[in-house]
Amino acid sequence: MKRLPGQAPASLPELIRAQDRISFLYVERCSLSREDNAITVTDARGTAHVPATAIASLLIGPGTSVTHQTMVLMADSGTVAVWVGERGVRYYAHGRSMASQTSLLDAQARLVSNRNERLDVARKMYGLRFPGEDVSRMTMQQLRGREGVRVQRLYRYHAERSGVSWGKRSYDRESWDNADPINQALSAANSCLYGATQAVIVSLGCSPGLGFVHTGHEKSLVYDIADLYKAETSIPVAFDLVAAGPDPDSLPALVRKAMRESMVEAKLMKRCITDIKFLLGVDVADDGPDVLYLWDDQEQTVAAGVVYLDPSTDYATEFKEGEKPWSS
Repeated sequence: MKRLPGQAPASLPELIRAQDRISFLYVERCSLSREDNAITVTDARGTAHVPATAIASLLIGPGTSVTHQTMVLMADSGTVAVWVGERGVRYYAHGRSMASQTSLLDAQARLVSNRNERLDVARKMYGLRFPGEDVSRMTMQQLRGREGVRVQRLYRYHAERSGVSWGKRSYDRESWDNADPINQALSAANSCLYGATQAVIVSLGCSPGLGFVHTGHEKSLVYDIADLYKAETSIPVAFDLVAAGPDPDSLPALVRKAMRESMVEAKLMKRCITDIKFLLGVDVADDGPDVLYLWDDQEQTVAAGVVYLDPSTDYATEFKEGEKPWSS
């Protein structure tokens, strides 16, 4: 058989599991290309080689050009491509899922479509954020109220601990420069967290848009999951960096570096995968079997790749001579 053109993609078992990858790598003002199964990053200082399967997401900043083969490699490797703005605050695209089955996506769609089950998942999310509290009977209104009090206390605590002046959380994506340093740092830190979280969600085959607490946005689940970790990653990182008094122009880069270290220390990638499976109530292997079924309204699923015939139908007399069995 004639060989298909192009380089064969890596098989799923060959890929590094999402939980074992580096959370993200940020690049800007460079050119991205491919050499074998590595991404080459070239700028005025030279060329660096990055194993595509070693990173969960690649944040592509301004002034960067990307070759077609680079995107092919990233898609085959399950690496999320994230085009970001000047300060890494916008998300534009993601690559191929690493999942070979839809168990988690099926569970996510089912749970989010049922009011009571969706509320149960939301309670489990708040339970992870508020350990030691019984939230099993709380309504969404009560949960939001409890969250608001806790988050305000958290901001005030870190402001007093670090000595950073704090008013309120304020973010306008259209006027970044008008925000004070702490709000800029929080936005940049959260952007890193969102990128890593979305990389995990996509790698598991879940839908970023089907959230349980957040809704109506293409990244609703991303915000749901990221909120589980802000208290120990993005919020303390932002206050600590602003307290150090860095040059404002260097703040975004310092935030990215500190967030990468914080996510490694928190074992974020591994915990994120474990928490998503717990929330959806599905425990599947990352490298499960590559299967395809047909949906059946009585038996749930039946085997694909089979010609199913109704024994009560005489197919020899079903169509007139010369008649097509389907319309063209």
